[in-house]
Amino acid sequence: MIDTKNIMNEAYSLEEKIRNIRRELHIHPETGFDLKYTKPFVRERLEELGYTVEECGKAGLVTTIGKNNGKCILLRADMDALPIKEEADIDYKSVNEGFMHGCGHDMHTAMLLGAAELLKNHEEELKGTVKLMFQPAEEIFQGSSDMINNGVLENPHVDAAIMLHVVGGMPIKEGAVLIPSGGVTTASCEQYHITIQGKGGHGSMPQNCIDPITAASAVHLALQEVNARELEAGEYGVFTTGKFVAGDVSNVIPDKAEMWGTIRTLNDNARLIIKTRMSEIVEGISAAYRCKGETDFFDYCPTMITDNDLSVKTMSYVKELIGQGAIDMSLFNGGKPGSGSEDFAFVSHEVPTVGMFITAGDSTNGYPYSQHHPKVCFNDDILYIGSAVHAYTALRWLSEN
Repeated sequence: MIDTKNIMNEAYSLEEKIRNIRRELHIHPETGFDLKYTKPFVRERLEELGYTVEECGKAGLVTTIGKNNGKCILLRADMDALPIKEEADIDYKSVNEGFMHGCGHDMHTAMLLGAAELLKNHEEELKGTVKLMFQPAEEIFQGSSDMINNGVLENPHVDAAIMLHVVGGMPIKEGAVLIPSGGVTTASCEQYHITIQGKGGHGSMPQNCIDPITAASAVHLALQEVNARELEAGEYGVFTTGKFVAGDVSNVIPDKAEMWGTIRTLNDNARLIIKTRMSEIVEGISAAYRCKGETDFFDYCPTMITDNDLSVKTMSYVKELIGQGAIDMSLFNGGKPGSGSEDFAFVSHEVPTVGMFITAGDSTNGYPYSQHHPKVCFNDDILYIGSAVHAYTALRWLSEN
């Protein structure tokens, strides 16, 4: 059996190093595939540890450690940030105006780099291969599939995959690891863009115009009826219109109105019903207001599927490592899938996968904001725990498989 106390002590000895990595990444957030600072920084840290690093896809990095014979387990960290202006009162605030690590991907990358060092220290104990996946473009649901299409799950073939995501703004003591049971864990997500074309003109003469704002407002309200009258009772479907744009000045009726948002469901049947009715509602109501309405769908991410066998094993490993800090996630969500979405879902449809969560901000103790809020903060005291969980889970799984 691998010595859990030794792993935790080693991880704790790296605490300051992992924290400094996280804060350096936090200061320099980048989005999508445009990781001009982040990717070289991660590569350099890995190469300093003796890893051979390969490019994968548009901006991904991959490296392996261990023996080429036996099984292979993949550990993943996402590296991209969000296009949000940071408002948190911290010493290591973003210097990239309009961008911030508001979802904790800087934490994820730092934890996996910490795990990379721990695994190097235990390389001779590995009974197979650990593959480290550093992924771009999670927030736009493109990075995981890009890396899959460029072979991240092959050479060597991946037999199991693990991710660890921080959670903030919850009333749970920091450092707990939440592990989902088998089945659907998170919702699918698809983005939409609605364009309603009217005819602009002077605000004093609406009779000479075709007002797209009126049509768009009617469309927005009508879409809320899809859940109430189109889906079966109890079926899960969520619309969010996150951006509604029309016009530039107060005294002009604009030519068009636009809406952007997301659809989240737990199965493809509900998703297809919603998409079909959305398109029909947009077109029909726009026509009733003498406008032309169109709907485009893009950036689809499927549901996250947790493998039951891997979940059971992961729970046992994490319990060995941190005891009561390993928690069944269903205790907090009533056994229901989460409404958020995760780009690692693409991996879960290819190989057995578990997506764990580590609490990094107790809402009752100074961390009231959750992911994607401009004031969100994460407690980086838990980073060494995440690194230990990554490394120990990989070591234990390979020892049994």
